[in-house]
Amino acid sequence: MELIQHQDSPRYIRLNPADNVAVVVNDQGVAAGSRFPDGLEALEGIPQSHKVALVDIAQGAMVVRYGQIIGYALQAIARGSWVKETLLQMPSAPALDSLPMANAVPAALPALEGYTFEGYRNADGTVGTRNILGISTTVQCVTGVLDHAVARIRSELLPKYPHVDGVVALTHSYGCGVAITAKDAYIPIRTVRNLARNPNLGGEALVIGLGCEKLQAEQVMHEGDASVDLREPWLYRLQESQSGFGEMIEQIMAMADARLQKLNQRRRETVPASELILGMQCGGSDAFSGITANPALGFASDLLIRAGATVMFSENTEVRDAIYMLTARAETPEVADALVREMDWYDRYLAKGEADRSANTTPGNKKGGLSNIVEKSLGSIVKSGSSAINAVVGPGERVSRKGLIYCATPASDFVCGTLQLAAGMNLHVFTTGRGTPYGLAMAPVVKVATRTELAERWPDLIDIDAGRIATGRASIEELGWQLFHYYLDVASGRQQTWAERHQLHNDIVLFNPAPIT
Repeated sequence: MELIQHQDSPRYIRLNPADNVAVVVNDQGVAAGSRFPDGLEALEGIPQSHKVALVDIAQGAMVVRYGQIIGYALQAIARGSWVKETLLQMPSAPALDSLPMANAVPAALPALEGYTFEGYRNADGTVGTRNILGISTTVQCVTGVLDHAVARIRSELLPKYPHVDGVVALTHSYGCGVAITAKDAYIPIRTVRNLARNPNLGGEALVIGLGCEKLQAEQVMHEGDASVDLREPWLYRLQESQSGFGEMIEQIMAMADARLQKLNQRRRETVPASELILGMQCGGSDAFSGITANPALGFASDLLIRAGATVMFSENTEVRDAIYMLTARAETPEVADALVREMDWYDRYLAKGEADRSANTTPGNKKGGLSNIVEKSLGSIVKSGSSAINAVVGPGERVSRKGLIYCATPASDFVCGTLQLAAGMNLHVFTTGRGTPYGLAMAPVVKVATRTELAERWPDLIDIDAGRIATGRASIEELGWQLFHYYLDVASGRQQTWAERHQLHNDIVLFNPAPIT
């Protein structure tokens, strides 16, 4: 990474010697006539995080960033010009039938020994980073009653159980009026089931149903499943009530009280860092995402893999255009095939809705300097670091091995977070350039800013400032190690993230590609 910088001069970052564009670093951008230290003159005002042409680019010529083609010039672009998204023709998505398959598998890095955190061991062998009572639902109809009960649980019961971190209602819009036997209905069903099995719920989740819905409680909980405790009352159906709303609330509170007593007996114990299951995601991305925050996450990801942990990265539309870089890193041809299978499935899913991956890029992404989904994808996959990809988990599935995992999800923040929780995530990290107050109730969310300006403007929402990389005040390696230690501190409960302190919790949002009847 080449950083042209001086405190009082225009600055840009060029990521690869092959790049013919660079990203402006200055907080206020650069004005027309500004001269960079290498002699490049800005021919027009260029905002922060947007691209400047380093050479004359002919009409039809490649525009290169990250050493990869991000577009073709629709007209001649002069050296020093602002390379706007309107000047680029987006390349076609890589064909899925001619990808490099497991032909550049990275060698394993040396193991990291001796790193630990303080977590809650569960009966099924998983470890929680928090000790939470989860109450799942089978249908949206029960949400109002459950929300009322949860409010009373928080005010009347939780104060009696100081070793319990909270209570979470796993509410959703599934369960009735759905084609439950449709081809893709397995995705929301297994998502609901695996959310209740999340390690942070300690195997003590409850289920509240209505009674007449298509998704029955037995599809959410299974006898003999070591990840949930069905030996004591775990299910209540509202239609069983003989005396109305008051009885419903008392029944739910009684079941919750019994589970809270058990959860309150749990204590943290020292466990190896290999018990961490980290989910990585980005939202409100900008051109700095692939320069600062995501590379730091990638370095920290490699550290966690070396320590034996599980690390998940996701977002189908935000890896699709860089899939050739991932299939080559797959540990085996079977893993590469699984990556291709998920990309192909999602291509067809989008086509059914008469859309494609280009619909992903938001107005905020473009305002932050990302011209198209190709450029966004190249910055997104940097989160995965440099390790071999060990497995692929489908939407709603649970991880079954350690290592670097691709968790196939939509790019929507809330759907992706929900599916990563279902996969078993016990800690979440979220990078943002434009800013978002995103948070989850079931797992701590570490928020990483791509720009120092955002970190300074939102000091009580951003946990880590990765913008220091862009200004030369920290290296990717230094930020990666900082994140690694911060993850262990948050997992241990020694550190609370801002999202936790403010109790910022986005909704559980199921991915349901099946029809609604």
